Order: sequence, then C-alpha cells, then structure tokens
Amino acid sequence: MADQLYNQQILRLAADGGLAARLAPAAGTADGTAAGTAVKVSPICGSRVTADIRLTPQGKISAHGQEVRACALGQAAATLVAQNIIGTDETTLIAARTQLADWLSGISDQAPDWPGMHVFAPARPHRARHPSILLAFDAAIAATKAAKA
Repeated sequence: MADQLYNQQILRLAADGGLAARLAPAAGTADGTAAGTAVKVSPICGSRVTADIRLTPQGKISAHGQEVRACALGQAAATLVAQNIIGTDETTLIAARTQLADWLSGISDQAPDWPGMHVFAPARPHRARHPSILLAFDAAIAATKAAKA
C-alpha cells in the first residue's frame, strides 16, 4: 500500500481538507501585523490554492488560512503546510518548497525537512503530479510576499 500513489496516509491528509479556512480580511495593521493573500493555479491540472497570511512585525507567520480546490495530493500537501506553517517565515517556506521540489524531481534523495512530506515518495516518478503537491507552498510564499509589499 505504501507504494500506491494515493495511499492511506495521503487520503487521510486530503480528508482534512487543508485544515484551514480562509482568514477574515485584516481589520488593519495598527499592531504592526501585515496581511497578504495570493491565489495559485497549477497550469497542468487546474488545482487551485488561495492562501491568506498574517505576519508579525518580525516577519513570522502568525495566522494562515487557505481554500484548496485540488486533487488528493494537493489537498494532502496543503494540510501538511497548514499543520506546520505558524511561526515560520518566508525564508523557511522557500527552503522547504525548494527541498520538496528537488526531492520530488530526483535532484536530491533526501526527503524535505518539512514534517510529513515523506508521504509523497510514491509521487516522485509522476512528474505531472508535482505542481499540485507544491501548490500550497507556492500560494503561501506568494501571500507572504504580498503581506510584505
């Protein structure tokens, strides 16, 4: 079962639906927080993730929300992003996304440091599935950049 593309671990994570609803629009930034939103769509499969981010004045992610319209792989990845994103920053997200992309494509044999991403090992030979797995990171990174702008 572990070698199947849509295995039990991935399906369980996908069933969590990304774990986060959209954030309400930011009321203001009087406390020094910043908010950003981004939408990313996979050109290959049409999966879509909308991410909302709130940043502390130090650039740490203090709140995260998302809406995920993706296959089980994209939903599972979005759940793992949501489970671990609070307290990270843009640099951490970019590094995690790079590690994941390198591992999926075979550039690296080391699974990414981001917790849980090892569940996507069966997807490594399926290059057309990689963009959906990376989409939640892409949206979160873009929302972080928007919050900084």
